[in-house]
Amino acid sequence: MSVRLNLPREVDSVPAVRRLLRCALTSLTVDRQAGTDLEIALTEACANVVKHATGAEAYEVRLDVAEDRCSIDVVDDGHGFDPAGGTAPTADSERGRGLFLIRALAENVRMQSSPRTGSLIHFEKSFA
Repeated sequence: MSVRLNLPREVDSVPAVRRLLRCALTSLTVDRQAGTDLEIALTEACANVVKHATGAEAYEVRLDVAEDRCSIDVVDDGHGFDPAGGTAPTADSERGRGLFLIRALAENVRMQSSPRTGSLIHFEKSFA
């Protein structure tokens, strides 16, 4: 199953895309823990766009879900960010966990960003 969504850069778009992913994974009877990891990673990627993609009015989410793996791209045309992501957040940090969580919960994580041209966060998860 492949889905491409163009979403407004609004807080309400995040739970909507998360529910769509959950429905797709449920229909394929994907392992619950793998599904939860993907939902959290997707939520973090979308929340980062909503909070930080200054200059973007919308963003795109591409979901490619198969029986043995899922691939997700979150793309925006905002001002960009530092893909290196800095250091790991401390236990008492209130911010800065998003990119760290995506890297911890997913596989084949790639982040690309350029000033004034936008950002791409790509990640995958195998179910085998």
